[in-house]
Amino acid sequence: MELRKMIPTGIEDFAEIRTGNYYYVDKTSMIRDLLRALGKVNLFTRPRRFGKSLNMSMLKYFFEIGTDPTLFDGLEISKDTNLCEEYLGQYPVIFVSLKDIEGATYTSARDSAVRIIFNEALRLNFLASSDHLTSEDKELFSSLKDLNMDDGTLKSSLKNLCSLLEKHYSKKVILLIDEYDVPLAKANDKGYYENMIDLIRSMFNQALKTNNSLYFAVMTGCLRVSKESIFTGLNNPNILSITKVQFDEYFGFTDTEVRDLLEYYNFSDKYDTVKEWYDGYLFGNVKVYNPWDILCYVYDLIWDPQAEPQDYWSNTSGNSVIRTLIEKYGNSQTKEEIELLLAGGSVTKEIHEDLTYNRVYSSIDNIWSLLFTTGYLTLQTRPSGKRYTLVIPNREVNNLFADQIIELFKEQAANDVTPRDLLCDAVEAGDATAFEQRFTDYLDDTISLRDTFVHRERKENFYHGILLGLFAYRDGWVSKSNQEAGDGFADIRVRIRRRGIGIVIEMKYAENGKYTAALDEAFDQIEQENYVHELRKEGMRTIYRYGVACYKKSCRIRCVKEEFAAEEE
Repeated sequence: MELRKMIPTGIEDFAEIRTGNYYYVDKTSMIRDLLRALGKVNLFTRPRRFGKSLNMSMLKYFFEIGTDPTLFDGLEISKDTNLCEEYLGQYPVIFVSLKDIEGATYTSARDSAVRIIFNEALRLNFLASSDHLTSEDKELFSSLKDLNMDDGTLKSSLKNLCSLLEKHYSKKVILLIDEYDVPLAKANDKGYYENMIDLIRSMFNQALKTNNSLYFAVMTGCLRVSKESIFTGLNNPNILSITKVQFDEYFGFTDTEVRDLLEYYNFSDKYDTVKEWYDGYLFGNVKVYNPWDILCYVYDLIWDPQAEPQDYWSNTSGNSVIRTLIEKYGNSQTKEEIELLLAGGSVTKEIHEDLTYNRVYSSIDNIWSLLFTTGYLTLQTRPSGKRYTLVIPNREVNNLFADQIIELFKEQAANDVTPRDLLCDAVEAGDATAFEQRFTDYLDDTISLRDTFVHRERKENFYHGILLGLFAYRDGWVSKSNQEAGDGFADIRVRIRRRGIGIVIEMKYAENGKYTAALDEAFDQIEQENYVHELRKEGMRTIYRYGVACYKKSCRIRCVKEEFAAEEE
């Protein structure tokens, strides 16, 4: 039996994938299109985890002198024999990733930048013994392998590496800079943005503007950082953003690529699920899937064919931009817009693709722009001018919005002492009318889920999470959620041991406002599954059975009280 290829989750080195029996989605046609549309500086902006680093690694292995040409055997680019003869393994290449430039202070971040240059110089260490370099050249190269290099050496490092490589090979150099904007994002978070801007601007101006040894450069990042920020004086960089038709199919997986991958692993029956969860991004004219999600889910399916899809992409990074939208701009209009998006609707906004990180949270327009450029929202149709019609791309991101709303609500509930305690008093007393009124007040203040797009189970979990957040801070209550425990019991169980009270709550979403039917279903489930059994075993003498039916910003609550005699010791 043929051994199937492995899933390359987390592998960004092209050669490792090609030599290690990993499944590879062929994106090598990008090389041909890049050479056809070549600019001196080419910038690709895409959300994180959409294959930027792997494509950059592919470019490195294709162009670099000394590469193994068999890495490209059988791939699409190998069919273009003339192009391969002219370019495959024919150019010196510098490849640096800036994603690891970070630190609590500018000094530590600068040190990490030094290490990146140091490591690339070590990779090119053949220059130290080159017959084509003078003693002064070699002294210059030696300074790039010094972890104590001064600012002047660091800022001119990329340009100097290009110059040394051109002298050695008598060929101009291809410069690849991956995740170029990550240092700026991290510097902005840590408070040393201006220092980092000065460093990156100086490095780029020398490497990209006044560099006679440069053949061309390719850069990747999430944001198209404003030209005035770090590209001052650079003539017309070739910006290839998610709105451009060029290269639209090379980042992310197309529908055909996903179908082929699922068929290869015998999971074609999962296509509809995969499409619902991970499709929906419009890059140029092409709908694409999140490749990280696809690979992670197929990997899980290989081990467990019954595995459920997960929020893989949203768990790989912080999601502060959504939180900021909800928290800082939680006015009525923004709340309505978020509710509309959660319901599968769209909003139309003026989008600015060229941003600066220190201004990204300065206005609501910039927040919407950031949500778009980083993949939390996507185009519904091609833009008209700067007015973009935006939607949430898929179920995974919809879940992420809902989860962030619940998390923020829980934090607010922790400080909302009196109303929270009044709600809990009503629950503890079996007062369904007061409980209903208090919970409705909370729902009216927060963002709700409308009656479309989101699955019923997800809607129930949303309200479930809000109610659980209100219970979490009640002294003397032990609250347990089946969502957390996975034990098949009622949605929420509460023990108030000092009073011998047990509480069972079953949540239902009342489709189209059919509260009575939802409450009947909740009580039928409590009865059929005997949810009170565990509470009785634990000695609870008073048990309240609650059915809670929610719809948009309203709820209906029904309560049944049961008394049990204390068991003799």
